[in-house]
Amino acid sequence: MKYIVAATTSSDAVSAVKNSFDKNFNVLSVKTLSECLCMFTDKRPEFTMVDISLLKDPETGGYKKTLRKFWDIFPAAHIIVLAAQNEIREAVSAVKCGATNYITYPVDPVELKYIIENTSETQMMEHELGFLREKFWRDDAERMVRTNSKAMRDVYAKVMRVAETDATILITGETGTGKSLLAKIIHSHSKRNGNQFISVHCGAIPDTLIESELFGHEKGAFTGAVKRKLGRFEIASGGTIFLDEIGTITSQTQIKLLQILQDGTFNRVGGETVIKTDARVISATNEDLKELCKSGDFRSDLYYRLNVFPVEIPALRERKEDIPLLVDTFLSTLSERYVREIDGLHPLVEEAFMEYDWPGNIRELENIVERAFIIEPSDVLTPASFPQELFGYCKVDHDDMIDISRPLADVRKHSIERVETKYLQQLLEKTGGSIKDTAAAAGMTVRNLHNLMTKYGLHKETYK
Repeated sequence: MKYIVAATTSSDAVSAVKNSFDKNFNVLSVKTLSECLCMFTDKRPEFTMVDISLLKDPETGGYKKTLRKFWDIFPAAHIIVLAAQNEIREAVSAVKCGATNYITYPVDPVELKYIIENTSETQMMEHELGFLREKFWRDDAERMVRTNSKAMRDVYAKVMRVAETDATILITGETGTGKSLLAKIIHSHSKRNGNQFISVHCGAIPDTLIESELFGHEKGAFTGAVKRKLGRFEIASGGTIFLDEIGTITSQTQIKLLQILQDGTFNRVGGETVIKTDARVISATNEDLKELCKSGDFRSDLYYRLNVFPVEIPALRERKEDIPLLVDTFLSTLSERYVREIDGLHPLVEEAFMEYDWPGNIRELENIVERAFIIEPSDVLTPASFPQELFGYCKVDHDDMIDISRPLADVRKHSIERVETKYLQQLLEKTGGSIKDTAAAAGMTVRNLHNLMTKYGLHKETYK
């Protein structure tokens, strides 16, 4: 039996929900958030529908903390918000905080079926990825496993198929997309997870030492080799070796690596003894190995050996729908590390994040959020805590930037906030952060200026 939970005081809404599902679904109705969470824990429903009033956090007035209570129980949970017509703006805010979708009262069974059908494909993938989520939800893999991106769901589907095999894997993607983290996930879900995971950053090792690092050396093999050294392949036998930036290794190292991939044997530098290794090889690169093969800088036979099972990670600019999830994860981690709470982003920061191209990908996003977290004095990350060039990507004057999916009142309010913020930023820059001069130039009182600066997270110190 599949379960649907409807948390609402409207009996008509509960009846409409029941009429939207066939006899294979059991619709359970509750009236409070605590009842809903208990039912959610006990039944693990396919969908959970919650009245907007039950989701609003009484302390912050937001929705993230309440939604997180569901995700702590089941990270792949789909929450559909129930709201009145005059609460659409609030419902949209809840969706921005991670709710799956919203529907207004009176609940229309036809509309609800449409929402459910659109969510079902994603839900099926989420269930298939459940083993990844439940096992890694509280470690570093959380930042990648949570996703709203179809491209990333395809990546995880590949990971599921290949993780328990011994196939050689080549992970490609730009710098900062999370290639090393994905390699760790694959190892952790393989039959080798009780053995070593050895990571080698090939690009960080000098050419003269890369062979010794990977394959080891015998005493006296070269100047400074005062004793025998075991190589990474020898240490990783029975486990997994991850070769990052594989395109940087020397031609001599490529020959030795090809031998390992062909028959699992190698020689230490300066040694004659044939050594066997049973290390699974996962490699990664941000370069085009095919082009390196054409130029003669990389062996074609080695490329084909490494590329048995290719996995390409999309750049962050190609999966911007995951930015809110990533930011939420980073903020949770930072809150624990620095023992303080920051709950989300200022709307202008959200907009800037979605406009920016993120050349440094997830790593750049994580670093910029941590920097802002450290210097932010309020409980929301505001524009003043980020590099101002980030906001150059906000095309606020272009008609095609208007979000027509939002109510006009919401768009008007947001546009006014953007204009006021930019106006004050430029005026503060002109006056060098002088509150008195800025207030005079703006034709307002110092008190009103202080109120606006607090609202938009602007600090005079930034402009001195």
